[in-house]
Amino acid sequence: MSVWSQEVPTEGAVQLPPDPRAMDALGRNHSLETALADLVDNSIDAGATDILVRFVQRGTRLVGLYVVDNGRGIKPDHIDAAMTVGGNRHYTGEDLGHFGLGLKAASFSQAASLTVLSRAPGHAAVGRRWKLASGKRDYTCDIVAGTFAAAELDRNWQLPTSGSGTIVRWDQVHGLPSSDDPEQVDEFLSRTISHLQGHLGLTFHRILTERDIRIVIDVEDIQLGVGVRHPVAPTDPFAYPDTLPGWPKDLRVRTSGTDLLMRCHIWPRRSNSPEYRLPGGAEARQGLYFYRRGRLLHAGGWEGIHASDPRLQLARVCIDIDGDTTGLFVMNPEKSRVSAGPRFAQAVATARAHDGTTITDYLQAAEAAWINANRRTTARRKAVLPPGKGFHPKVSREVRNELPLLPEEPLNIQWKRFTTDAFLEFDRGTRTLWLNQAYRRALLGGRRGGANDAPVLKALLFLLAGNVFEGAHFGARDKDNIDLWQEVLTTAAKAERSTFEARS
Repeated sequence: MSVWSQEVPTEGAVQLPPDPRAMDALGRNHSLETALADLVDNSIDAGATDILVRFVQRGTRLVGLYVVDNGRGIKPDHIDAAMTVGGNRHYTGEDLGHFGLGLKAASFSQAASLTVLSRAPGHAAVGRRWKLASGKRDYTCDIVAGTFAAAELDRNWQLPTSGSGTIVRWDQVHGLPSSDDPEQVDEFLSRTISHLQGHLGLTFHRILTERDIRIVIDVEDIQLGVGVRHPVAPTDPFAYPDTLPGWPKDLRVRTSGTDLLMRCHIWPRRSNSPEYRLPGGAEARQGLYFYRRGRLLHAGGWEGIHASDPRLQLARVCIDIDGDTTGLFVMNPEKSRVSAGPRFAQAVATARAHDGTTITDYLQAAEAAWINANRRTTARRKAVLPPGKGFHPKVSREVRNELPLLPEEPLNIQWKRFTTDAFLEFDRGTRTLWLNQAYRRALLGGRRGGANDAPVLKALLFLLAGNVFEGAHFGARDKDNIDLWQEVLTTAAKAERSTFEARS
């Protein structure tokens, strides 16, 4: 009868490399935003001052994506290690990289083809390509022709040149729309760029502010050239306009040799600022904010300290960590979340400020601040139709945040060709306010239009004429208002077009 033995006898060893299909599972927890943030990490670690995220459009189709930087680049004898899954790269104490998986996991989560082109100072350009869709069932990585790598790196990316840099190119990107409808593509680009600006601005807000680093997003139409550049602005979740007396406070605790500092902030009131209205909503963003080396890893949630509560949405706690801390925190490979272990909540319960304030005191103060801020009486705003097609995502979000919405079909504001010179057409059947395409170019100042263009004009029309689409009754007063708006706005649009044509 066998009994337990401390030693396990062996008879040699075999090599068991992972099946190539394991590549398909990399980065499954990434979104487009977190994947691109991982690539931005690499650019920052490489000393880049300027980083470009570019969507590539051919005709009506989006066909690829680039991330380009002017950092130190990769030396030819280091490129293979950089492209190895789990490559054993040396990380310094200031690097944002951590696992050796970031570039590959982020890229394979979004695209079937990853190409990296790079040039280090004093070295020739070098390139490698991984293709998951090629049918190959091994770990063969393609060597990119040096002439092509050099030509790509020498393109005018409109970045400050340093003689070095890196291009990450994604082809066969999974999440890009397959539609040939230009309005759907424009809608996708408008929303995606807006989401990226919000996510990257929040994730890197300290780095953008403290290190003078710039991130921009644009779209290159291979026939028409590069469109408008969209800069990423830092969004500091702790940048409230004024403070409550006594706050913020630092709560400290030492557990298992680890010093934990929690800087507990309370926003004085709700705000319309992007710093308060973070991606995901202010209520979802209450709680803990974990940073590692200036990069935000995790925004919101209480990790066992307390349940989410609308009355705590003014409460945000800043915690700086250095990667994984055994028993307290584990950072996921996507660097999009920190999971706290069971010892974390226990440690927080014993944390104290210099004046004796506890975490319970802090949560009670945050709830009291919310109650006091909401005691102010404001005039009740009239409910409106939800904004639908044609609205810039930020305008749509602002309307939804500021106004109560009717439980009805949304109001759309879109362009089309008219058979007359009228500026407006009200289609109550489809809940659409049509604008005459003939005036579009002039009103946009010659810029290329998109599905969500002219946000100021559309917002004004929404506020002015949105009530015309409400309810079943269309009265004489509504008709009179429409006649008035039509006359004035058509005259104004004609004047705008005449001025534009004279300048052209």
